[in-house]
Amino acid sequence: MTPVELSRTVLRAVRRAVDAGELDVDVPARVGVAPPGPGGCGDYATGVALQLARPAGQPPYRVAQVLRAHLADADGIADVVLTGPGFLNISLHRTAPADLVAEVLGRGTQYGFADADAHASTAAGGTLQRRCAPDPRALVVADATARILRSQGVAVRVVSAAPPPAEWITVLGVHLDTDTDAGAHSRPVEEVRPVPAPGDVLALGRDAGRWALLHPAAHDRPRTGGEHLVQRESNPLFRVRYAHARSRALARNAADLGFAAEPGPVDDAHGIHALLADHPRVLAAAAAHRAPDRLARHLVAVADAALPFLPAVLPRGGEKPSAAHRARLALAEAAGTVLAGGLTLLGIDAPDHL
Repeated sequence: MTPVELSRTVLRAVRRAVDAGELDVDVPARVGVAPPGPGGCGDYATGVALQLARPAGQPPYRVAQVLRAHLADADGIADVVLTGPGFLNISLHRTAPADLVAEVLGRGTQYGFADADAHASTAAGGTLQRRCAPDPRALVVADATARILRSQGVAVRVVSAAPPPAEWITVLGVHLDTDTDAGAHSRPVEEVRPVPAPGDVLALGRDAGRWALLHPAAHDRPRTGGEHLVQRESNPLFRVRYAHARSRALARNAADLGFAAEPGPVDDAHGIHALLADHPRVLAAAAAHRAPDRLARHLVAVADAALPFLPAVLPRGGEKPSAAHRARLALAEAAGTVLAGGLTLLGIDAPDHL
């Protein structure tokens, strides 16, 4: 269950409580869920009971008790614990690794994206406008953040406070919207002003240039040297793209050997399953915090987990392809799919060959 799906589940619990006459409130348009804070437990927590307490005319803890009764038996939820003044701490049922891999392969590079229901619910909130400073890093950060926001169902436009040089747009692959319809935006304009990059980032080209500007957090000064172009393990961008290319190569080699991917149990998966399961949460957090660096660091973690695993995917010597090989291939392809989808959201190519 993704954070977006969990948010909808909590909303359904509120609606059921209202329909049953247990709460007399207007059902909110959205409910926030996030990892538990200090004193919390489980996978996610929500303060919706505190939000509804005043309009309901009841103490937050009582509202939380009402909602807990409607959440405890919901599909995908293993347990709901109340903490503090009325926080709902939710533990999820663990998805079987094979089912997780099948889901990633089924969704493809859109694994972790919000579904159509989430897009419809956010459309009512209007279009978000992000205005970036006339600076290469601001342009790239605004562009990548807009891509991630759209993946989570947020309508967003990116404009520049001043017309940037055409070379910045062309080399860095940035898309800007015209600011001719600013009055139609119901949300406040968000200013994008990350720490500017030193040096000439255009010399790195689109992919390395965007990575150099996106991998560090917005408050950190990026490095724009040639280290982003070297094809060595010391370069995180190289590791991410190499892990993706290797996963694609394994699929081609397996086809030559006469077998294909089939999700199943995998021993010694190097923590890849946990990272794949966390991908939807990372996308949601990157959108909520306007932080594409979170996605970039997550891709590095996926690549670093996948690279030691990939050499064990194909049969060795006289081995014949088995169910174990098919399951390992499926996991490798799932990791490559997440890497490709994440790079695309950052505006960076994910080539099949390096």
